[in-house]
Amino acid sequence: MYIIEILQYALGKATQTFLELWPLLLLSIVISVALKLYVDQDSVANFLRRNQRNSVVMSTALAVGTPFCSCGTTAVVLGMIASTVPWAPIVAFIVASPLTSPQEMIYSAGLFGWPFAIAFMAASIILGLAGGAVAGFADSRGWLKNQTRFAPKPALDLPMPQPVPTPGRPKVTAKMIAKESFDVSWKLVLMFFGFSFIGYFLNGLIPQEWIKNIFGAGNVFSVPIAAILGIPFYLNTEASLPLVRAFIDSGMSQGTALAFLITGAGISIGALTGALTIARWRVVGIVLGTLVVGAIVIGFTYDLVVPFLA
Repeated sequence: MYIIEILQYALGKATQTFLELWPLLLLSIVISVALKLYVDQDSVANFLRRNQRNSVVMSTALAVGTPFCSCGTTAVVLGMIASTVPWAPIVAFIVASPLTSPQEMIYSAGLFGWPFAIAFMAASIILGLAGGAVAGFADSRGWLKNQTRFAPKPALDLPMPQPVPTPGRPKVTAKMIAKESFDVSWKLVLMFFGFSFIGYFLNGLIPQEWIKNIFGAGNVFSVPIAAILGIPFYLNTEASLPLVRAFIDSGMSQGTALAFLITGAGISIGALTGALTIARWRVVGIVLGTLVVGAIVIGFTYDLVVPFLA
Protein backbone atom coordinates (compact mmCIF):
# COMPACT_ATOMS: atom_id res chain seq x y z
CA MET A 1 0.00 0.00 0.00
CA TYR A 2 2.86 2.38 0.81
CA ILE A 3 4.34 2.03 -2.69
CA ILE A 4 0.91 2.55 -4.27
CA GLU A 5 0.47 5.76 -2.27
CA ILE A 6 3.86 7.01 -3.45
CA LEU A 7 2.99 6.17 -7.07
CA GLN A 8 -0.29 8.07 -6.76
CA TYR A 9 1.50 11.02 -5.14
CA ALA A 10 4.16 11.09 -7.91
CA LEU A 11 1.57 10.91 -10.70
CA GLY A 12 -0.53 13.64 -9.09
CA LYS A 13 2.46 15.98 -8.61
CA ALA A 14 3.70 15.40 -12.17
CA THR A 15 0.25 16.16 -13.57
CA GLN A 16 -0.16 19.23 -11.36
CA THR A 17 3.24 20.57 -12.41
CA PHE A 18 2.40 20.07 -16.10
CA LEU A 19 -0.96 21.84 -15.77
CA GLU A 20 0.76 24.79 -14.08
CA LEU A 21 3.50 25.10 -16.69
CA TRP A 22 1.96 24.08 -20.03
CA PRO A 23 1.82 27.66 -21.47
CA LEU A 24 5.57 28.12 -21.01
CA LEU A 25 6.24 24.61 -22.29
CA LEU A 26 4.20 25.44 -25.40
CA LEU A 27 6.17 28.67 -25.89
CA SER A 28 9.45 26.76 -25.58
CA ILE A 29 8.23 24.35 -28.29
CA VAL A 30 7.40 27.23 -30.65
CA ILE A 31 10.83 28.81 -30.14
CA SER A 32 12.57 25.45 -30.56
CA VAL A 33 10.80 24.74 -33.85
CA ALA A 34 11.55 28.20 -35.22
CA LEU A 35 15.25 27.98 -34.37
CA LYS A 36 15.64 24.46 -35.75
CA LEU A 37 14.01 25.35 -39.04
CA TYR A 38 15.61 28.74 -39.63
CA VAL A 39 19.07 28.44 -38.05
CA ASP A 40 21.73 25.85 -38.91
CA GLN A 41 25.32 25.22 -37.90
CA ASP A 42 26.73 26.14 -41.32
CA SER A 43 25.28 29.64 -41.11
CA VAL A 44 26.66 30.15 -37.61
CA ALA A 45 30.13 28.86 -38.56
CA ASN A 46 30.22 31.07 -41.67
CA PHE A 47 29.22 34.11 -39.63
CA LEU A 48 31.96 33.50 -37.08
CA ARG A 49 34.54 33.00 -39.82
CA ARG A 50 33.62 36.34 -41.38
CA ASN A 51 33.52 38.26 -38.10
CA GLN A 52 36.60 37.60 -35.99
CA ARG A 53 36.77 41.02 -34.34
CA ASN A 54 35.31 40.73 -30.84
CA SER A 55 35.06 37.06 -31.69
CA VAL A 56 34.79 35.77 -28.10
CA VAL A 57 31.78 37.98 -27.40
CA MET A 58 30.16 37.07 -30.73
CA SER A 59 30.90 33.38 -30.27
CA THR A 60 29.37 33.37 -26.78
CA ALA A 61 26.30 35.28 -27.93
CA LEU A 62 25.71 32.84 -30.78
CA ALA A 63 26.33 29.87 -28.48
CA VAL A 64 23.54 30.83 -26.07
CA GLY A 65 21.26 32.06 -28.85
CA THR A 66 21.23 28.88 -30.93
CA PRO A 67 19.65 25.49 -30.16
CA PHE A 68 22.51 23.16 -31.04
CA CYS A 69 23.06 19.86 -29.28
CA SER A 70 26.58 18.50 -28.78
CA CYS A 71 26.66 17.26 -32.40
CA GLY A 72 25.65 20.66 -33.75
CA THR A 73 28.21 22.36 -31.52
CA THR A 74 30.91 20.03 -32.85
CA ALA A 75 29.93 20.83 -36.45
CA VAL A 76 30.18 24.59 -35.84
CA VAL A 77 33.54 24.27 -34.11
CA LEU A 78 34.93 22.09 -36.90
CA GLY A 79 33.99 24.83 -39.35
CA MET A 80 35.75 27.42 -37.19
CA ILE A 81 38.93 25.33 -36.90
CA ALA A 82 39.01 24.67 -40.65
CA SER A 83 39.17 28.42 -41.18
CA THR A 84 41.95 28.92 -38.58
CA VAL A 85 39.76 30.81 -36.11
CA PRO A 86 41.77 31.31 -32.86
CA TRP A 87 41.18 29.07 -29.85
CA ALA A 88 39.56 31.77 -27.71
CA PRO A 89 36.22 32.00 -29.59
CA ILE A 90 36.25 28.24 -30.17
CA VAL A 91 36.52 27.50 -26.44
CA ALA A 92 33.90 30.16 -25.68
CA PHE A 93 31.49 28.39 -28.03
CA ILE A 94 32.29 24.91 -26.67
CA VAL A 95 31.70 26.10 -23.08
CA ALA A 96 28.52 28.13 -23.60
CA SER A 97 26.69 26.28 -26.38
CA PRO A 98 25.55 23.13 -24.49
CA LEU A 99 24.37 25.03 -21.43
CA THR A 100 21.25 26.84 -22.57
CA SER A 101 19.33 28.36 -25.48
CA PRO A 102 16.24 30.56 -25.87
CA GLN A 103 13.75 27.68 -25.69
CA GLU A 104 15.57 26.13 -22.73
CA MET A 105 15.43 29.48 -20.95
CA ILE A 106 11.62 29.50 -21.31
CA TYR A 107 11.48 25.85 -20.21
CA SER A 108 13.57 26.49 -17.09
CA ALA A 109 11.56 29.65 -16.31
CA GLY A 110 8.43 27.52 -16.16
CA LEU A 111 10.04 24.95 -13.87
CA PHE A 112 12.14 27.16 -11.59
CA GLY A 113 10.99 30.75 -12.10
CA TRP A 114 12.43 33.65 -14.05
CA PRO A 115 15.23 34.53 -11.58
CA PHE A 116 16.68 31.03 -11.98
CA ALA A 117 16.24 31.03 -15.77
CA ILE A 118 17.92 34.44 -16.12
CA ALA A 119 20.72 33.35 -13.79
CA PHE A 120 21.27 30.20 -15.87
CA MET A 121 21.46 32.23 -19.08
CA ALA A 122 23.78 34.77 -17.43
CA ALA A 123 25.97 31.93 -16.12
CA SER A 124 26.26 30.53 -19.65
CA ILE A 125 27.40 33.91 -20.95
CA ILE A 126 29.84 34.51 -18.09
CA LEU A 127 31.39 31.05 -18.41
CA GLY A 128 31.67 31.37 -22.19
CA LEU A 129 33.50 34.67 -21.84
CA ALA A 130 35.69 33.28 -19.03
CA GLY A 131 36.62 30.19 -21.02
CA GLY A 132 37.43 32.32 -24.04
CA ALA A 133 39.59 34.65 -21.94
CA VAL A 134 41.58 31.76 -20.42
CA ALA A 135 42.03 30.15 -23.85
CA GLY A 136 43.11 33.47 -25.34
CA PHE A 137 45.76 33.91 -22.63
CA ALA A 138 47.02 30.34 -23.06
CA ASP A 139 47.07 30.70 -26.85
CA SER A 140 49.06 33.93 -26.64
CA ARG A 141 51.73 32.07 -24.63
CA GLY A 142 51.91 29.27 -27.20
CA TRP A 143 50.46 26.67 -24.83
CA LEU A 144 47.71 25.65 -27.25
CA LYS A 145 49.89 25.11 -30.29
CA ASN A 146 49.11 21.89 -32.18
CA GLN A 147 46.08 21.17 -30.03
CA THR A 148 43.72 20.30 -32.89
CA ARG A 149 43.01 16.63 -33.58
CA PHE A 150 43.76 17.10 -37.26
CA ALA A 151 46.39 19.13 -39.09
CA PRO A 152 45.20 22.00 -41.28
CA LYS A 153 46.12 21.76 -44.92
CA PRO A 154 49.28 23.73 -45.76
CA ALA A 155 48.78 26.92 -47.68
CA LEU A 156 49.97 26.78 -51.31
CA ASP A 157 51.17 29.68 -53.40
CA LEU A 158 48.38 29.27 -55.92
CA PRO A 159 45.67 31.60 -57.16
CA MET A 160 42.71 31.71 -54.83
CA PRO A 161 39.87 29.58 -56.22
CA GLN A 162 36.59 31.26 -56.90
CA PRO A 163 33.98 30.46 -54.25
CA VAL A 164 31.46 27.88 -55.28
CA PRO A 165 27.92 28.94 -54.45
CA THR A 166 26.25 26.59 -52.01
CA PRO A 167 22.57 25.77 -52.29
CA GLY A 168 20.34 27.58 -49.86
CA ARG A 169 18.34 25.85 -47.19
CA PRO A 170 15.08 24.30 -48.36
CA LYS A 171 12.08 26.56 -48.10
CA VAL A 172 10.19 26.06 -44.85
CA THR A 173 6.71 24.70 -45.46
CA ALA A 174 3.66 24.16 -43.30
CA LYS A 175 4.28 20.41 -43.47
CA MET A 176 7.83 20.86 -42.14
CA ILE A 177 6.57 23.07 -39.31
CA ALA A 178 3.87 20.54 -38.39
CA LYS A 179 6.31 17.62 -38.46
CA GLU A 180 8.94 19.42 -36.38
CA SER A 181 6.29 20.64 -33.90
CA PHE A 182 4.99 17.09 -33.47
CA ASP A 183 8.51 15.65 -33.02
CA VAL A 184 9.50 18.27 -30.43
CA SER A 185 6.17 18.16 -28.58
CA TRP A 186 5.83 14.42 -27.97
CA LYS A 187 9.45 14.12 -26.86
CA LEU A 188 9.15 17.08 -24.50
CA VAL A 189 5.86 15.92 -22.97
CA LEU A 190 7.06 12.33 -22.60
CA MET A 191 10.32 13.40 -20.97
CA PHE A 192 8.56 15.92 -18.76
CA PHE A 193 5.99 13.47 -17.41
CA GLY A 194 8.42 10.56 -17.19
CA PHE A 195 11.16 12.30 -15.26
CA SER A 196 8.83 14.46 -13.17
CA PHE A 197 7.19 11.22 -12.10
CA ILE A 198 10.56 9.59 -11.32
CA GLY A 199 11.68 12.63 -9.35
CA TYR A 200 8.54 12.82 -7.22
CA PHE A 201 8.57 9.04 -6.75
CA LEU A 202 12.13 9.24 -5.41
CA ASN A 203 11.05 12.11 -3.18
CA GLY A 204 8.41 9.84 -1.70
CA LEU A 205 10.99 7.13 -1.00
CA ILE A 206 13.83 9.36 0.23
CA PRO A 207 13.14 11.34 3.43
CA GLN A 208 13.10 15.07 2.75
CA GLU A 209 15.52 15.65 5.62
CA TRP A 210 18.15 13.63 3.77
CA ILE A 211 17.79 15.80 0.65
CA LYS A 212 17.90 19.01 2.71
CA ASN A 213 20.96 17.82 4.64
CA ILE A 214 22.88 16.78 1.51
CA PHE A 215 21.71 19.33 -1.07
CA GLY A 216 20.23 22.15 1.01
CA ALA A 217 21.63 25.67 1.12
CA GLY A 218 23.10 25.18 4.59
CA ASN A 219 25.54 22.44 3.55
CA VAL A 220 28.92 23.73 2.37
CA PHE A 221 29.49 20.56 0.34
CA SER A 222 26.12 20.55 -1.46
CA VAL A 223 27.18 22.64 -4.46
CA PRO A 224 30.49 20.81 -5.14
CA ILE A 225 28.75 17.43 -4.75
CA ALA A 226 26.04 18.46 -7.21
CA ALA A 227 28.62 19.81 -9.67
CA ILE A 228 30.41 16.45 -9.64
CA LEU A 229 27.21 14.39 -9.79
CA GLY A 230 26.00 16.39 -12.78
CA ILE A 231 28.75 14.94 -14.99
CA PRO A 232 27.68 11.26 -14.92
CA PHE A 233 23.98 11.63 -14.07
CA TYR A 234 22.79 14.42 -16.38
CA LEU A 235 20.74 13.03 -19.29
CA ASN A 236 19.41 15.93 -21.35
CA THR A 237 17.45 19.14 -20.87
CA GLU A 238 13.99 17.62 -21.27
CA ALA A 239 14.73 14.85 -18.75
CA SER A 240 17.00 16.51 -16.20
CA LEU A 241 15.15 19.80 -15.64
CA PRO A 242 11.88 18.24 -14.40
CA LEU A 243 13.87 15.74 -12.33
CA VAL A 244 15.77 18.58 -10.64
CA ARG A 245 12.51 20.49 -10.09
CA ALA A 246 11.19 17.52 -8.11
CA PHE A 247 14.28 17.55 -5.89
CA ILE A 248 14.00 21.32 -5.36
CA ASP A 249 10.47 20.73 -4.09
CA SER A 250 11.99 18.38 -1.48
CA GLY A 251 14.67 20.75 -0.24
CA MET A 252 17.50 20.99 -2.80
CA SER A 253 18.74 24.58 -3.01
CA GLN A 254 18.49 26.37 -6.35
CA GLY A 255 22.21 27.12 -6.34
CA THR A 256 22.89 23.40 -5.99
CA ALA A 257 20.51 22.71 -8.87
CA LEU A 258 22.26 25.34 -10.97
CA ALA A 259 25.66 23.73 -10.36
CA PHE A 260 24.29 20.30 -11.32
CA LEU A 261 22.78 21.60 -14.56
CA ILE A 262 25.90 23.56 -15.61
CA THR A 263 28.34 20.66 -15.31
CA GLY A 264 25.76 18.15 -16.50
CA ALA A 265 24.97 20.01 -19.71
CA GLY A 266 28.52 21.19 -20.37
CA ILE A 267 30.41 17.98 -19.53
CA SER A 268 27.88 15.37 -20.57
CA ILE A 269 29.20 12.34 -22.45
CA GLY A 270 28.05 13.84 -25.76
CA ALA A 271 29.62 17.24 -25.11
CA LEU A 272 32.89 15.76 -23.83
CA THR A 273 33.12 13.32 -26.75
CA GLY A 274 32.51 16.16 -29.19
CA ALA A 275 35.25 18.26 -27.60
CA LEU A 276 37.73 15.38 -27.69
CA THR A 277 37.10 14.77 -31.39
CA ILE A 278 38.11 18.39 -32.04
CA ALA A 279 40.82 19.26 -29.56
CA ARG A 280 43.50 17.71 -27.39
CA TRP A 281 43.60 17.67 -23.61
CA ARG A 282 44.99 21.17 -22.98
CA VAL A 283 42.00 22.74 -24.68
CA VAL A 284 39.57 20.23 -23.18
CA GLY A 285 41.15 20.88 -19.76
CA ILE A 286 40.35 24.58 -20.08
CA VAL A 287 36.74 23.71 -20.95
CA LEU A 288 36.41 21.28 -18.02
CA GLY A 289 38.09 23.62 -15.55
CA THR A 290 35.94 26.57 -16.60
CA LEU A 291 32.72 24.60 -16.21
CA VAL A 292 33.51 22.83 -12.93
CA VAL A 293 34.99 25.84 -11.13
CA GLY A 294 32.37 28.14 -12.64
CA ALA A 295 29.50 25.85 -11.61
CA ILE A 296 30.69 25.77 -8.00
CA VAL A 297 31.28 29.54 -7.79
CA ILE A 298 27.98 30.39 -9.47
CA GLY A 299 26.05 27.87 -7.37
CA PHE A 300 27.38 29.29 -4.10
CA THR A 301 26.84 32.86 -5.30
CA TYR A 302 23.25 32.17 -6.30
CA ASP A 303 22.40 30.64 -2.92
CA LEU A 304 23.93 33.66 -1.18
CA VAL A 305 22.16 36.25 -3.33
CA VAL A 306 18.67 34.69 -3.64
CA PRO A 307 17.62 35.30 0.00
CA PHE A 308 18.21 39.02 -0.47
CA LEU A 309 16.03 39.07 -3.61
CA ALA A 310 13.12 37.20 -2.02
